[in-house]
Amino acid sequence: MNDLIIIGGGPAGIAAGVYAARKRLKSVLIAEEIGGQSTVSEGVENWIGTIKIPGADMAKAFRAHLDAYKGDIVEVMEGDRVEKLEKDNGAFKVTTRDGKTVEGRAVLIASGAARKKLYIPGADLFENKGVTYCASCDGPVFADQDVAVVGGGNAGLETAAQLLAYCKSVTLIHRHEELKGDKITVERLIANPHFKVIYKSEPSEVLGEKFVSGLVVKHRDTGEETALPVTGVFVEIGVIPNTSFADGVVELDEVKRVVTDPKNQHTSVAGIWAAGDCTDELYHQNNIAAGDAVKALEDIYQWLMAH
Repeated sequence: MNDLIIIGGGPAGIAAGVYAARKRLKSVLIAEEIGGQSTVSEGVENWIGTIKIPGADMAKAFRAHLDAYKGDIVEVMEGDRVEKLEKDNGAFKVTTRDGKTVEGRAVLIASGAARKKLYIPGADLFENKGVTYCASCDGPVFADQDVAVVGGGNAGLETAAQLLAYCKSVTLIHRHEELKGDKITVERLIANPHFKVIYKSEPSEVLGEKFVSGLVVKHRDTGEETALPVTGVFVEIGVIPNTSFADGVVELDEVKRVVTDPKNQHTSVAGIWAAGDCTDELYHQNNIAAGDAVKALEDIYQWLMAH
């Protein structure tokens, strides 16, 4: 019987694995791959302690850090993923895609989320060549340039506000007639002369040669298309949490994120914690995911010692 099952190999899962090893908790870490969403980034500039690092190199550093501590305490099952989580005689059991079963006294769900992709001509071709799904990772690369943000929810508004700190201009593409985000954020953006919104519109094509040079926007009522001369397209149309295996086991919110107590990362079920982008955490960042996992591990250790 393992002390802990860690589900996920992003910054939350790796931080948990390192702390589990240091605390001598017999653990299994199950992940399709090591690194998380930022592995696709050309350069991550907000990973504390590292000025700039390519996402692929950050994934290698994660692996090296875990390998340095895991010993025979933390088993890593890479290339597999959890398909089912269930309670089993006072403990927990997970079943993986490859048909393996793992049992543990406690579980940390750190399975992350996948960003919803933009499915229009050119979006795949220019991904990481101007089309990006991580403003905090890639935004500074577009300093003094004209960029567009696709998505009018709070995530899109927060991305636009962040980009205005260094971009020449930010144009937000919004499907509806009015912005529905936080009023204070909306007011601050509208007051900025370098920000504008194109309402009732949606992107229809990404233009470019080697890199993005424009974005075609189509008005939803008239069908009229306009080409915006932008070099960056930041997509903020939502995320899909990787939590299907936990549905019906722990409480999930309306978009299937795991509901947690921010003090200790408890879920609705004793013995299960969650951290990172799979949770209802207000802000999703690499540093926050790792910190939440560390917080969870401190609490998991205390809980296991008491049980």
